[in-house]
Amino acid sequence: MSHEQYQACIDECLKCMQACNHCYDACLEESHIEAMKECIRLDRECADLCGFAAHAMSMRSSYSSEICRICAEICEACGNECAKHDHDHCKRCAEACLECAKACRAMAV
Repeated sequence: MSHEQYQACIDECLKCMQACNHCYDACLEESHIEAMKECIRLDRECADLCGFAAHAMSMRSSYSSEICRICAEICEACGNECAKHDHDHCKRCAEACLECAKACRAMAV
């Protein structure tokens, strides 16, 4: 993979991490927090794994491909969960997650 390919995926991972962190925080403020439990859980997992994937790619880990494959899976799960909710923060998070999943899949070859 080229430096540009790694950087593009790192950028998507960091963007997704930020969107998930924002969504997580905003979900905690929702009045019906019980309905947001799965969204909150996946936001946390996705943000953590995106950060880890970005770090792994930045140091050209020999496991980057495998990490990106797993990152794509959690991003897709989080994106699908967030898409179920009508909140703006969830919609933005879903978009970032699904874009990140696409970028990570391209790296997991």
